[in-house]
Amino acid sequence: MSLAWPHSLLTCRQVMIAATWRGHMTGSQLPTTLAGPPLTAVGVAVIRARENRRDDRLYADPYAERFVAAVQRAYLDPSAPENAAETWNTVLRLADVMYETRTVGVRLVDDGLLEAASSGRPQIVLLGAGLDTHAFRLTWPAPVRLFEIDLPALFAFKEPLLRDAVETCERHVVAADLGTDDWSEGLLANGFDPATPTHWVDHALMTLPTASARAGFEAITRLSAPGSRYGFPVMGSRSFSTTLHTVDGAADLYRNMSNVDRGLGDDARQWIESLGWSTAFTSFAEQAAHCPRDVGSDSDSGTVTATRLDTL
Repeated sequence: MSLAWPHSLLTCRQVMIAATWRGHMTGSQLPTTLAGPPLTAVGVAVIRARENRRDDRLYADPYAERFVAAVQRAYLDPSAPENAAETWNTVLRLADVMYETRTVGVRLVDDGLLEAASSGRPQIVLLGAGLDTHAFRLTWPAPVRLFEIDLPALFAFKEPLLRDAVETCERHVVAADLGTDDWSEGLLANGFDPATPTHWVDHALMTLPTASARAGFEAITRLSAPGSRYGFPVMGSRSFSTTLHTVDGAADLYRNMSNVDRGLGDDARQWIESLGWSTAFTSFAEQAAHCPRDVGSDSDSGTVTATRLDTL
């Protein structure tokens, strides 16, 4: 952790977050704090913990079980808010339905991060980092500066559970609401270098109202050197909204999200290209072909990869 910020300062930052958790947030508050979109991070942690227990696992994540155990204790505690236990059971059912495709998705993100590190994109930004632990569980082929952006409350839960974990790259935590805060200032304050090609992983902008999502991508464009890459999902029959309605009670977990158009819009590729990027689409089936799991053959779902052009 020496490329941009002294190790001691980053350690102090993490200690401050941990102190916030110990002083102001108790386990009984989790069902209220980790509501709505943060529950998606919990569900993916459930999936990663399940994958880690398999002999034929696609990746190793020894930390996911910590998050799952802590959330489960809080949601099943007798002092938890009404319906917390049912919410937890719904998260488990939803994770079960999404397991096969989402666990492959985790592996694909891992592969993309390692490819970025070996291909001249040493700066990585996770937009909506959730409870994943790339900075602790991946063996990088080259030095990497990794920035995690997510809600302050999520980091207040996450950081204390990782206090004994050893980082395998330079890691920076940027606590911000991607929908309302100027998170780009947080990046720059933490040592982000706009002149360095960046690998952007988006787990959050596509869930925001279109105006906010586009504002976020415009910020990405301003911060991206030529050669930077950004990927966003294209959902066919596997849309998250459709999946929610296959699990009893799952849609209610996100009932506070207003019913507005979300993501970059139907013309996302054309709009992105107008800002100085090239784009290419790869179906999920093509991406997952090397993984020994049955993810179907949906050719409409996949990822659009955008590459920042040299506009000078």
